[in-house]
Amino acid sequence: MSLVVQKFGGSSVADAASVKRVADRIALYARTGHQVVVVVSAMGDTTDELLDLAAQITPTPPPRELDMLLTAGERISMAVLSMALNALEVKARAYTGSQAGLITDSVHGRALIQKVTPGRIRDAIDDGAVAIVAGFQGVSQLSKEITTLGRGGSDTTAVALAAALGADVCEIYSDVDGVFTADPRIVPSARRVPLISCEEMLDLAANGAKILMVRSVEYARRYGVPLHVRSSYSGLPGTIVTDDLQREIPIDPGVVRRAVELAVAPATSTDATFPTTRWDAAGTRGADADTVRIDASEPSDPSDPAAPARPTVPTQEVPVDESAVPGLEAPIISGVAHDRSQGKITVVEVPDIPGRAALLFDVVASAGANIDMIVQNTSTTDDTVAISLTLPEADAPAAIAAIEAAHEAIGYTEVRYDEQIGKVSVVGAGMKSSPGVSATLFRSLGEAGINIDMISTSEIRISVVTDQSRLDDAVRVIHTAFGLDTEQTEAVVYGGTGR
Repeated sequence: MSLVVQKFGGSSVADAASVKRVADRIALYARTGHQVVVVVSAMGDTTDELLDLAAQITPTPPPRELDMLLTAGERISMAVLSMALNALEVKARAYTGSQAGLITDSVHGRALIQKVTPGRIRDAIDDGAVAIVAGFQGVSQLSKEITTLGRGGSDTTAVALAAALGADVCEIYSDVDGVFTADPRIVPSARRVPLISCEEMLDLAANGAKILMVRSVEYARRYGVPLHVRSSYSGLPGTIVTDDLQREIPIDPGVVRRAVELAVAPATSTDATFPTTRWDAAGTRGADADTVRIDASEPSDPSDPAAPARPTVPTQEVPVDESAVPGLEAPIISGVAHDRSQGKITVVEVPDIPGRAALLFDVVASAGANIDMIVQNTSTTDDTVAISLTLPEADAPAAIAAIEAAHEAIGYTEVRYDEQIGKVSVVGAGMKSSPGVSATLFRSLGEAGINIDMISTSEIRISVVTDQSRLDDAVRVIHTAFGLDTEQTEAVVYGGTGR
């Protein structure tokens, strides 16, 4: 059987009932004979609540102590999920990030993984146990201090472990049924994307799509780890992220498909509704819980010969229309992403001489700010330029302070900051060979009366910055303009506050 790494987000383990539901799903894989490693985020909004708590104590908590506080959320999740699995008579062991072998640098708050030594995890799964790992955290190789990987670090933890263990697939569970052509909270008519390339997913993630974090997709592409993005609330197949269309991927207990087959498979092909059954210590069937969506391929309890057999879906070759596979010829656009977490700095009247722009960006880089978009406007009256750049709002104060400290060296007249901006991006590999994408994008925004402030492009992406108050409208009109709306509702948000 396969080695499967499963990551469950905060909304999937938000409370005791959710933890039990997740345990039921994990148990199905374990009872089928799969080796299972699970990575968990903090329950619900625990991380945000801990950040709020720290802010009430001090506006500038020491980074080391903040990491110690924040890692408590994932430790709670791993412990209670292990308890839930053991209650189902499925052997499980919980491990912190450091116990799991996640070795990082010494940067608190956004540490980078240096190496993974999953010896204890390998021993656990070889012993027949489900290994449950606290996501988002590791231990510094030099200082031996606990570190955190930054927002979305649990995704990165899961992919890193999958790569180190040679897993067949890394499943990322959240509160939606995969990757959609836009955020379902903004565009209810968004379509599910069954298969997407790593390059396209990287651009979507980098430009605001929150379903996957950029670092996790980069890690998956680098080490060839196929990702399966799906919901913990349903049995639907979700979205496969891979560049290897011929790779065989376990998509459910006992069900293996080539990635290319999933591009055209119906969303309910291996899905059915069954009552969730629990077993007691003697292996007898307990009372049925609430009916939930689970997979048709789930096996009956091997310890209970009287248990009714559940249908299985054998591995089989499926005729595939190659022209319908995303990333080849159609569709042109894979999705529309948006980001409302950026701000814009404009440096006015910078002398238009060689080296001044370089000095400006050296100063911004020294502040640790990550720049996204850059626009330079040349003055028509003197030899100066205005340089605008966008960056995460969290990086803006340090960047502005650094620019102001270098006022005399750079020679500008004024620094302006605008936090009321939003970025919307269209992404698709088909853009490389499809003329008219820019015209369609700009026409749709113009007809809706939405002004464009900045523009950035790549081979498979066009991004524009507009007023944040019109961002949701921009996402919807662009989604419609590229024919991505579906008449039947495919996008269901099962949980989560969106905080």
